[in-house]
Amino acid sequence: MKIENRTALRRADKPTVVEMKFSDSFLDEVRARLPVSQVVSRRVQLKRAGREFKGLSPFNKEKTPSFTVNDQKGFYHCFSSGRHGDIFRFVMETEGLSFPEAVERLAGEAGVPMPAPDPQYERTVKERLGLMDALEAAAKVFEQALRSSVGRDALAYAEGRGLSRETIVEFRIGYAPGGRDTLKNALLQKGFSEAQLLDTGLVIKPDDGRPTYDRFRDRLTIPILDVKSRVIAFGARALAPDAQPKYLNSPETRLFDKGSQVFNFARARGSAFDKGELIVTEGYMDVIALHQAGFKNAVATLGTAFTARQMEQLWQLAPEPVICFDGDRAGEAAAARAVDRMLPVLREGHSFRFAFLPQGQDPDDLVRSAGPSAFSAYLKNAMPLIDMAWRREMRAGAIDTPERRAASKRGSRRC
Repeated sequence: MKIENRTALRRADKPTVVEMKFSDSFLDEVRARLPVSQVVSRRVQLKRAGREFKGLSPFNKEKTPSFTVNDQKGFYHCFSSGRHGDIFRFVMETEGLSFPEAVERLAGEAGVPMPAPDPQYERTVKERLGLMDALEAAAKVFEQALRSSVGRDALAYAEGRGLSRETIVEFRIGYAPGGRDTLKNALLQKGFSEAQLLDTGLVIKPDDGRPTYDRFRDRLTIPILDVKSRVIAFGARALAPDAQPKYLNSPETRLFDKGSQVFNFARARGSAFDKGELIVTEGYMDVIALHQAGFKNAVATLGTAFTARQMEQLWQLAPEPVICFDGDRAGEAAAARAVDRMLPVLREGHSFRFAFLPQGQDPDDLVRSAGPSAFSAYLKNAMPLIDMAWRREMRAGAIDTPERRAASKRGSRRC
């Protein structure tokens, strides 16, 4: 795919539906035109059983059908997993789409025109697309810099990390030159305003009134994409040994909310569904290394603490994602903190597992030193959340009274 065509195509597209609200009458019209069995049968082989249809669950492996579809009532129900919903929910749970994306997909199949957005919404969409255009242009500047003489050392660093030229191109890895305003000047010449560059987080405005300057300088850059594979931010790895911080992300912007984003979500979606498994790491370099090693179902949380929104996104791709932690004391502590955030949002049919890697090694290190099979072995032996919660409580010595033991049992039942 030619990167140059993306922006032109997006300009011609209809406004995105990510933030659109839909009326009940519109959703009912889509449901009326698409029987649940028609939508479900694309993924599940159904057989009629009286007034319903039955088939094997698309969510769990089973030999006896426990999945039912009722067109009259307009829902499906999976007795093995407890999942239940309408055509929109089914597409969301089997394809990892957001609700607006599922509505757009099914409305198109049903031949129901999408509702027209109001003028204020259209203005907002155009502004957002303008910011995305600026970020897309920045990604191209960085990619071109990596391929030029100024990016020779950055390219050598990426290849020294074991990344192939094909992987570098696929993830659109680039180089932010070391000049104070190299990117800013390049984008201003392309017609973008300084206000847009500030809104995207590409440049920084000093408090003392000095001119704005590039946020990313002398760094390897990695675009962060949204669920539609559009650039919304960057992660950047310092190349100078003494540069701090080592990893730098774009700031929070109108397009980028770190607590709501999962790196590589769009690219990993298909593989995660096919395998029924999702690998979650802490950083984007781990994801890229795993992807190159054949683990296409890997994502990262960008170094943030797990949020409820991120966990919902992970569950869109797999019912029990595997979280990778270092096998040292710090990794154990990080896993314990993750348990605290996971327990309050658990729901039926959804949980997590924990894979502890050798001390001092992250997924990138392990795959490069021991190979994909070694990493697969750690995934296979991943610890269920309930076991992790119990181990944490035992090590904390927090079940030494009847009240604490009862509280621990209640938490275990929720897992």
